[in-house]
Amino acid sequence: MASLADSFLADLDELSDNEAYPEEENAEAVGMEEIGDDDMPDLESLNYDDLDNVSKLQKTQRYSDIMQKVEDALQKGTDFSNQGSILEEDPEYQLIVDCNALSVDIENEIIIIHNFIRDKYRLKFPELESLVHHPIDYARVVKKIGNEMDLTLVDLEGLLPSAIIMVISVTASTTSGKPLSEENLVKTIEACDRALTLDAAKKKVLEFVESRMGYIAPNLSAIVGSAVASKLMGTAGGLGALAKMPACNVQLLGAKRKNLAGFSTATSQFRVGYLEQTDVFQSTPPALRTRACRLIAAKSTLAARIDSIRGDPTGKAGRNLLEEIRKKIEKWQEPPPAKLPKPLPVPDFEPKKKRGGRRLRKMKERYAQTDMMKLANRMQFGIPEESSLGDGLGEGYGMLGQAGSGKLRVSTVPNKLAAKVAKKFKEKSYGSSGATSGLTSSLAFTPVQGIELSNPQAHGNLLGSGTQSTYFSETGTFSKVKRT
Repeated sequence: MASLADSFLADLDELSDNEAYPEEENAEAVGMEEIGDDDMPDLESLNYDDLDNVSKLQKTQRYSDIMQKVEDALQKGTDFSNQGSILEEDPEYQLIVDCNALSVDIENEIIIIHNFIRDKYRLKFPELESLVHHPIDYARVVKKIGNEMDLTLVDLEGLLPSAIIMVISVTASTTSGKPLSEENLVKTIEACDRALTLDAAKKKVLEFVESRMGYIAPNLSAIVGSAVASKLMGTAGGLGALAKMPACNVQLLGAKRKNLAGFSTATSQFRVGYLEQTDVFQSTPPALRTRACRLIAAKSTLAARIDSIRGDPTGKAGRNLLEEIRKKIEKWQEPPPAKLPKPLPVPDFEPKKKRGGRRLRKMKERYAQTDMMKLANRMQFGIPEESSLGDGLGEGYGMLGQAGSGKLRVSTVPNKLAAKVAKKFKEKSYGSSGATSGLTSSLAFTPVQGIELSNPQAHGNLLGSGTQSTYFSETGTFSKVKRT
């Protein structure tokens, strides 16, 4: 049985056999990469210190051809001979689509050159990249400053706002950077010139696209303007792509997060792209700009769809949509209508319907107004009412008393409630029950002793039957009353 040391040695031998020909395996892998990606350059062979290896757009044939066509078209003017043909087959529309794609490539190229300038100039002024964010502004400031250490000798007026110029001057006095070498300074200035050249070419392309917007997208240009319409088409990738895009995405085209330098984000307009540059948006109050941006995006999408099918080459539909947008925004700004006083409801004079029944009738009888109170509340015309204290003082009797008689006249109407109470009172036996208890007694009035207590059952057995027991008493006697 092999020991542990022998097994380790065997594993080492196997590893050495596998690594015997590493160069051949690497060569095969490199060959596969070359076969698969012939156009991709080797990243290690790229020299990032050379600007020509980083920025190659200006040397391409596509860039030269498109810029030459743009210059010729700007000198020649607009040709409306093919206005009725299909939009996709129009050579000028194809040139506009190529210009939109080229403008996107120019923006990417400017960002690459900006990174190159920033890497080179970081040794001289490292704080500048945090103070100036726009690539073109950064290139202009770097070209203006150069290798100067004292920024009080450099005039930056017109390139940046005065507040930022002051901050740059104060920061440059305390910076830790050192002057660049002559070689790095030349490369940095060359990169700045190239970035400015690309920016000028981009402006020329956008100028051409704006000049043709009245023909390519008349309805969209009527709403947002030619400049914004060209930017929307360039970012979306053409008029057809813009027409297929939903309105919520059109609103975000060109949106960038703003650097507020530590200030509050409450007043900043987020989620607003190129539509922020339109005249309708700028004339809208800040409180309504979010709603206005959604409305403009929705109508712009409709206009782009009309233009994509050449539905209205005159642009009348776009002008109608723009008028609709303005009317809606004006409607939003109108003050709310005055609050009118609400009138009281019409009183209901008819008696409300209540549930009838025996209990309700009994309750009405119990709490009903008596005839005496009805007469007391009435007054006869031309006859003064009698009062408790006389001469109209005290409580008035109304029509209860007859004038001059001093008596009250009350009509005797049988009261059902009183009869019912008397009946219930009579049914109750106070001492007249059949009980044999000796405690039951009643009051008796006698002429001799007056009021006395007597047992009503004491004489019950003594009375006989017939009229004698009913009308005459055997114990009572006749009394003679003397007349005086």
